[in-house]
Amino acid sequence: MKLRVLISEFCAGNPTKNIKWKNQSKRKYCCNHFCFVLFFPVVLFFMLLCFNHLFFENIKGFVYFHGKSTGSVTYFPGKLNEIEDSCLGRYIYIHDLPKRFNEDVIKDCQLITRSTDKYSMCKSLENSGLGPGIEALNASDLWKNSWFSTNQFMLEVIFHNRMKKYDCLTDDSTLASAVFVPYYAGLDLRRYLWGFNTSMRDLSGIDLVAWLARKPEWKRNSGTDHFLISGRIARDFRRKSNRKSDWGSNFRLLPESENITMLSIETGYTKNDVAVPYPTYFHPANDFQVHQWQEFLGKQNRPYLFSFAGARRSKQKGSIRAEIIDQCQASNKLCNFMDCSLFNQCDDPVNLMSLFRSSVFCLQPPGDSLTRRSTFDSILSGCIPVFFHPGSAYTQYVWHLPKDHNRYSVFISSKDLRVGKVTINQTLLQVSKDEQLAMREEVIKLIPRIVYGDPRSKLETIDDAFDLAINGILRRIKVLTKN
Repeated sequence: MKLRVLISEFCAGNPTKNIKWKNQSKRKYCCNHFCFVLFFPVVLFFMLLCFNHLFFENIKGFVYFHGKSTGSVTYFPGKLNEIEDSCLGRYIYIHDLPKRFNEDVIKDCQLITRSTDKYSMCKSLENSGLGPGIEALNASDLWKNSWFSTNQFMLEVIFHNRMKKYDCLTDDSTLASAVFVPYYAGLDLRRYLWGFNTSMRDLSGIDLVAWLARKPEWKRNSGTDHFLISGRIARDFRRKSNRKSDWGSNFRLLPESENITMLSIETGYTKNDVAVPYPTYFHPANDFQVHQWQEFLGKQNRPYLFSFAGARRSKQKGSIRAEIIDQCQASNKLCNFMDCSLFNQCDDPVNLMSLFRSSVFCLQPPGDSLTRRSTFDSILSGCIPVFFHPGSAYTQYVWHLPKDHNRYSVFISSKDLRVGKVTINQTLLQVSKDEQLAMREEVIKLIPRIVYGDPRSKLETIDDAFDLAINGILRRIKVLTKN
């Protein structure tokens, strides 16, 4: 009350007896400012009340996303608009599957080890699925910390570990544009491929789709927004009969499974299979390692016109490998041949990469199936791949390799080669030095697109094979769920 009287008298020009004002103009000036100071907070308070009412109206919770640079979770009150949410349209939800579908599959790693394996699959599981690091190399620091003896069947583990670090994960499945199913389909099948009946091979896949069908995420789109990764070729999951002698499982023939998109190292030419690159030995931890390797390859001396790493397939009907090996050995030192029938000859990454780095062209005929891991090893070495069947690459890796295959490869018809219409020497000698250089530059440019970065690190400006696969999945599912 006393303060109010004091202010009233002060502003009216009647100061109290205890206060002496020698200058009336200064008194009035101070009065105006004093009143403003009191008035401004009141106005600001009411403005904030109005803002609070408009902005926080109808709040139902918090929206969050994982920051791209740190992977940490950032919280925003209220609804995010398109400008603020960089993950809009890119959110992925990961199903929390029972451990029997992934962790338990690799827990007893001896069960997925074959007698013909170079070493136990337990070793292949080291370093987040990349395998043992490569140490005994003579290519200076370029090889250190980013090169591993990676098993070609480990893509399921590598991909899953990369998914765990994906920038736009969400625990709210209603925000997700896609749903990842971390099922180790290929490794699970590997346990039962030899010596088990078809019921054992099929059991895990049947249990999985039954589990998925009970989930609300499945019921929204009947699984068309779900995807999984396989480290085996798609054909291994399309066994059509129940004869024990028939190969593989029937997982991809189950009605529910047919709705899921499966990424695999080789497609089965069905609508829901998409091919992604085999894992190579190179798993860069940062952008610099990629650029450093590309620069190194550009300076390589390549004394051989072409090379081939493989073995004859005498029991395989229609194989042209014998013809390729014969032509290579008769090429008068133009070709370098590595015989993979010799124990561990082609299992050593150092030997294999040295072979390809010394060659201009690398021959990639079909093997047990149309595609080969060797195709990506050759690209990684800056060696121009030579294909003998369009299904070895051109109709497979549509998200990762150029549509114009003449930019990075050479095609020789296996039929023409078999009947003697063409020879490998003649075909490759007709490629001019300038054409070779242009193609090699294109191959070296492809390297970031066909390698899987180390899951424990992060590539900043480079989209690797994992990134391109995720971008492709999001585009694909966006189309599927609109129809």
